[in-house]
Amino acid sequence: MKKLFSYALCLTLALVMLVGCASGNEEGQTNANGEKPTNQENLLEKAKQQGFINVGFANENPYAYATPDGKLTGEAVEVARVILRNLGIEEMNGVLTEFGSLIPGLKAKRFDIITAGMFINPVRSKEVAFANPEYSIGEALAVAVGNPLQLMSYEDIAKNKEAKVAVMVGAIEKEYLTKVGVPDNQIVTVPDQPSAISALQAGRVQAVTMTGPALQAMLDSAKDDKLERVADFKQPEIDGKSVRGYGAAAFRQEDTALREAFNSELEKLKQSGELLEILKPFGFTEQELPGDMTAEQLAAE
Repeated sequence: MKKLFSYALCLTLALVMLVGCASGNEEGQTNANGEKPTNQENLLEKAKQQGFINVGFANENPYAYATPDGKLTGEAVEVARVILRNLGIEEMNGVLTEFGSLIPGLKAKRFDIITAGMFINPVRSKEVAFANPEYSIGEALAVAVGNPLQLMSYEDIAKNKEAKVAVMVGAIEKEYLTKVGVPDNQIVTVPDQPSAISALQAGRVQAVTMTGPALQAMLDSAKDDKLERVADFKQPEIDGKSVRGYGAAAFRQEDTALREAFNSELEKLKQSGELLEILKPFGFTEQELPGDMTAEQLAAE
């Protein structure tokens, strides 16, 4: 009996020593500055040391998608690429994921950042830690040059019986227009963007509406100097809330140092004007810049 007890005691002591040694080795690690990293700093330091980081995306143009030759691009990807390189992380490995699986995948450590242009909202903010927004997006309106009917909002369309507006089949804009009082006989549904442009050019409608980047891309493709985007369009409020959304990169809650470093570099891009230059090739304009909105503000709404 005593032999069994002695054997068990020795085994226990050996395990304690083994755990202690393992803990001591981990505590002895230092970062690039020779300092002991906290748990929050580990991912940032690890990514710097290995020179790459894994990012999750959902293959949605213009936010994040793979080109036919396999290149990962999109507004969220290119913003993150510049920021991460500025932080000393040269490469991003893309992990294609269904949009609904991005947050679970991040939390399960399949990747370390979500770069998918994901909208910040209170529900998602309980699951992940968002960076500050890199863009904002709302509705937009295209009209004939000079805006003959002075259509500055959906309400203006509702008030003017001569105004007809083209909306793509199945688009959320149909619901928005109806909720602000635009009658059905003023809403013309079209199958696609070329049909919307054709209707406006032919005078069958006096306006076309869709999200800002989509509308800008449509106008750029049309190359028609007789059409323009309404510069001071007033965003609709549906059920008392603006439809404008704000997109950002997302991190695990515990990766505070990486998120803060990302935010710091993002702010530099905003201040220098480089952020707009990164966004422009994907159909974004000054109207899609995020302003001074923060992730914390959006999480609290």
